[in-house]
Amino acid sequence: MLTVDELNKLGANTEEGLKRCMGREDMYLKLVPKALNDANFERLKDAISNNDLTLAFEAVHAIKGVSGNLSLTPIYDKSDEITELLRKKSEADYSLLVDELIEIRDKFRACCE
Repeated sequence: MLTVDELNKLGANTEEGLKRCMGREDMYLKLVPKALNDANFERLKDAISNNDLTLAFEAVHAIKGVSGNLSLTPIYDKSDEITELLRKKSEADYSLLVDELIEIRDKFRACCE
């Protein structure tokens, strides 16, 4: 079951996330699973597989925004890293980075079950 304590253990800054939800824990805990199941994670994987770095940038930038608003810090940090590399069109193993992001996301998803 998803709790604030579980999210904190995974590195989320729930105090900040709750502030953005006007202190409503019920709202915050409802939004987190939606963010973790956002279609942009799949869009990002597909875009990287198809070497579409423009679409990949759009998808990861959206993930960064949502995870930042909810203060899901580990997801935000990794998506920020990928966003900045894509913004600069840097040479990188994007598949590996996306796999790392998905792994982090999946740890959060596991506490939603």
